[in-house]
Amino acid sequence: MVGHGEPLAVAAGVVATWDDRGVCTVVVRWVSGEPVRILALRDELTSREFDDPGRWWPGQPDVVGGRDRTAGGTWCATGVGTGRTALVLNRPQKREADPGAPSRGVLPLLAVEHGADWLGHVALGGMASFLLVLAAPDRLTTWDFDGADVAGTEHAEGTWLVTSGGPEDRKADRWLPAFTEAGYPEGWRDLVAKEPPQDDLGALVVRHEQDGLVYATVFGELLEAAPGRLRLEHSRRPWTAESWTASAVS
Repeated sequence: MVGHGEPLAVAAGVVATWDDRGVCTVVVRWVSGEPVRILALRDELTSREFDDPGRWWPGQPDVVGGRDRTAGGTWCATGVGTGRTALVLNRPQKREADPGAPSRGVLPLLAVEHGADWLGHVALGGMASFLLVLAAPDRLTTWDFDGADVAGTEHAEGTWLVTSGGPEDRKADRWLPAFTEAGYPEGWRDLVAKEPPQDDLGALVVRHEQDGLVYATVFGELLEAAPGRLRLEHSRRPWTAESWTASAVS
C-alpha cells in the first residue's frame, strides 16, 4: 500500500504484470469521526462473471458486496451495521493457490464479520498471495501475505492508494496526489473518467488483450460507510460518468 509517498516493502525482484489479477486500485480516505470513503476499481478477465453489490450471503445478512460467480466470494464487502469495509487484492509473490486452499474471496467476508481478528478464522497455508484492506470507523489496517508470512500495518489518517502491482506499477506516484486533493465523490469520479481504458499498468482503468483473452477494468465502486449507513455508487463502465448507479443502504 502506498500513501503520502511512503511505499510498503515488496519482495525483491517482483514486478507487476498483467497476471496479477484482482481488484486493481483502491483509494481510501480515513479520518476519525467521519464516514470512511473508498474507491474500488476491479480489474479482471472480462469473461469472469459476477453480480452487482447486494446481500448475497444468507449467513451474513448485514453484509453488502459484489459476488464473484466462479468462487462465490467477493472482492469488496461492507458490514452495514459496523461500517467496516474490507477489500482483497491479488499480489504477485504467489500467483496460484495450492489445491484445496481457501479462495481469497472469503477474506473480505471474514474481515467485515470479525474485524482485526479475522486471522483467527482462516488457515492461510497454501493460499495465493494477497493484500487485505480493512477500513473501519476507528482504524485503517492492511495485511500483506506473500504466500508464507503475513504482515499487518496500521495506517494514519489521510488518503491512501493501494494496487495489486504495488509500488512497482508506479500508479500511486501518478494518481495519489490528485486523489488527496480531490473532493469525494465528484472529484474522484472525475479522475476515473479522465482517461479511457488503456493498455498501461499505471492507468486507473485498463484494457489488455492477449492470446484471445481480455483483461480490463470491469467494475467500479464508490462507498461512503458509517455504522448503520452505507451510500454506494457502482458502474461496469466507471470511466463514463453517466454510468454510475447510486443507492443508500441501512
